[in-house]
Amino acid sequence: MTPETTSKLRIGIAGAGFAASFHLENMPPEAQVIGVTSARRESREAFAASHGIKAYDSVAAMLDDIDVLDICTPPSSHSEYILAAAKAGKHVIVEKPLTGFFGSPTEFTKGQMLQSVADEVRRLREEVGAAGVTLGYAENFVYAPSIQKEREIVEKTKAQLLRLQGEESHNGSHSPVYGVWSVQGGGALIAKGCHPLGAILYLKRKEGLARTGQPIRPVAVSARAHSITAKPAFEDKGFIRTGYQDPIEDYCVMHIVFDDGMVADITASDIVLGGIYDYVEVFANNHRTRCRMSPINVVDVYNPKHEQFQDLYLVEKISSNEGWIPASPDEGWSLGYRKELEDFLAALREGRPPESDLELAIDITLTIYAGYVSADDLGRETPVPRLD
Repeated sequence: MTPETTSKLRIGIAGAGFAASFHLENMPPEAQVIGVTSARRESREAFAASHGIKAYDSVAAMLDDIDVLDICTPPSSHSEYILAAAKAGKHVIVEKPLTGFFGSPTEFTKGQMLQSVADEVRRLREEVGAAGVTLGYAENFVYAPSIQKEREIVEKTKAQLLRLQGEESHNGSHSPVYGVWSVQGGGALIAKGCHPLGAILYLKRKEGLARTGQPIRPVAVSARAHSITAKPAFEDKGFIRTGYQDPIEDYCVMHIVFDDGMVADITASDIVLGGIYDYVEVFANNHRTRCRMSPINVVDVYNPKHEQFQDLYLVEKISSNEGWIPASPDEGWSLGYRKELEDFLAALREGRPPESDLELAIDITLTIYAGYVSADDLGRETPVPRLD
């Protein structure tokens, strides 16, 4: 189902929040965003008016008018919209995480969650495959210029990646429903750990394809998860988000073992001040690479007075605009958003899978929920399920 190369691809966005904004801002010129929908009428109408596009009452109402559904809604709606688009023969871009478990964390065990998620991603794979549509998984870390440079090094030198480590940490979330398991599917591990995990699983896949023709995939995880801000000893100074509705982790670590015996370590946290802290570090048998996503230290700005910069965007999740700030001159480039969307649309036109595809998304999702099972058992090594 490859679109005609002579016409612009028509994009419809589901969601009218932060993710929808940076998707629209980084959309390539060969695409035309024609409309938006969201659960709240006032939000979709305001988004549509500010960008000169049409507001639709629902995803279903928008499907006949588009070629691609770009899903930027909370994770609990992802599967529903993916399946609706596939049934209508529409291609899909979906924000991370792909999907998750959206029941009560106190009524279901983590093992039950993992089994439910495995069943759900199997269903998504079957339905998307049967429909003959393409799914682009919007893991921007995969497309960050530093990760793509490391991919080039790995492929050209046939490097063996011995261990990798990565982190995403900051002081909370943009989302007002973060901390609600039935909407988000977990805490820091799924919301933040998915980013470095995605890049690391991607690089190991590329290593395997370059060296043996087969992707290297995760087989087991060991994890620990903690709710630091819920501890009686925690002293709240007002800078870190607290008071989550459900018992979610605000700090976690996960150790991953791959099917070639090599390893990786992921850290994810909601208890870090000073803006987003994102990186992946690679330790190979022939080189070492530090991939920095944020901050990238291109521009440092000093502001002595808040009021001067109160209407300026400098960098995501910074808690103060006074003093020295590692400003980001172009997050669309440095965080991979632009290349991500360019690759998805090129993949549709060329009839090929995107670099960040459904198979990578499935491995990420199953690894995360295997991590939840492990953390619930105080770090016991847990197998990562395989669908094949």
